[in-house]
Amino acid sequence: MASSAADLHIFFLPLLAPGHMIPMLDLSILISGRGPRSTIVTTPANAKLLRPSLSDTDNPNIHILTIPFTSDESIHYAENLTGHPIPDITPEFFASLCRLEPHFESLLLTHRPDCIISDVFYPWTANLAKRYGIPRIAFHGTSYFSFTVMSVISHLRLYESVSSFDEPFLVPGLPHSIKMTRSQMSSLITSPPEFMAGFPASFKETYGMVMNTFHELEPAYADFFKSAGGMRSWNVGPVFLCRRSVDSLRNRGGAAACEVFRWLDGKDAGSVLYVCFGSLARFTAVQLRELRAGLEAAGRSFIWVVKDDPAAEGSVPVTGEEEGSVGFVIKGWAPQLAILEHEALGGFLTHCGWNSCLEGIAAGLPMVTWPLFADQQFNERFLVDVLGVGVSVGSVVNSTRPEERTVVVAERVAAAVEAVMGGGEEAEERRRKAREMKEAAAKAVGEGGSSEVDLGRMVEELMALKMNRIKETAVNDRISA
Repeated sequence: MASSAADLHIFFLPLLAPGHMIPMLDLSILISGRGPRSTIVTTPANAKLLRPSLSDTDNPNIHILTIPFTSDESIHYAENLTGHPIPDITPEFFASLCRLEPHFESLLLTHRPDCIISDVFYPWTANLAKRYGIPRIAFHGTSYFSFTVMSVISHLRLYESVSSFDEPFLVPGLPHSIKMTRSQMSSLITSPPEFMAGFPASFKETYGMVMNTFHELEPAYADFFKSAGGMRSWNVGPVFLCRRSVDSLRNRGGAAACEVFRWLDGKDAGSVLYVCFGSLARFTAVQLRELRAGLEAAGRSFIWVVKDDPAAEGSVPVTGEEEGSVGFVIKGWAPQLAILEHEALGGFLTHCGWNSCLEGIAAGLPMVTWPLFADQQFNERFLVDVLGVGVSVGSVVNSTRPEERTVVVAERVAAAVEAVMGGGEEAEERRRKAREMKEAAAKAVGEGGSSEVDLGRMVEELMALKMNRIKETAVNDRISA
């Protein structure tokens, strides 16, 4: 019989996008730190992206296995959403995710793991887990707040109660007064594709949900989830706080990323704004020019991370520090965690992806919020209306297609930056709240903290389940004999 956590083997299946792969990698690091073996299952191209991060750890209990990625013969899809012109989970891309099932099942039969932790966008893993008598845990890369608000809006179809796309409606029954508009809704809510029809059934067959959050961050919504009959859940975040040292993070990203720290060292404490929209964002050239004009009009020192995008040519400064500019531009990957932790940082202009929200919170920074698509509009409401650490630029159209979003003009950008980086009672209050959340995040993952305890509880429950399966098998064998 299993006698320790070292006997536990867990398969991880992350969605093929950086914002989902990286936190699941961090989760595997956290779990393996307690003894279990972790195997991350992904495709060959994505394995190449993950291996450098694994090289920063010294845990021999984490491994990667690959399975082939195939797409419709008429449409060639990249293995990662970053390689798609429109970074969305289309029916065609979802079909490619479903084609992973037989290969994943083959690995299950070969390696016989004790648990599957898979992204919610792999609903078929629930049936596989049931077939082989092991628990499936869903990884949902968002907050309780966003999950709850989206669920209420979707269930009540609140977006149908308004006469126009920009008319606000109140989301009822929540601990806070939250208003949204139809324009802020993802199409996954207003017109869900057929492939999402199987999601509710998969949740019924799911043992529990692991959340990259911590109880002190959103206690009202964690409790709301449980009181509303939500499934078993564990809060284990922020998972990235398990990461490698800041020094090791600084050393990745090339010459421009290294040079930025020398630039930051020459700045006053709290004087620099960090601007980054994640790995999937796309913008029109017009919007990039307005953003640049707004940042420069604000007159605050800034670091701007820019994707390698044709729209950026001529719309943003050159890489590095441009003569006569107060900005420093990094094109491509940036060591975001290490930058946010630098004492020169005073604010974060973010697209409100949940990972970036948590990273800003853990760094104790107030935020300028500029949501684009998916759950980002909901995360913005959490930062602004619940935590009180954010100021919106007024981006109110939820779309992966940049041409469909309303242009945010330079004046609005400059005003939001000044509200976050400037003085005054409201700005100081945001900074105070941000510092409190930073302290709470560090405490949550520390020894005896809420996330550290929940992580231990999850591992113990999985060990108990394995023990019970072994006992049942032994009894059945005796009966058969």
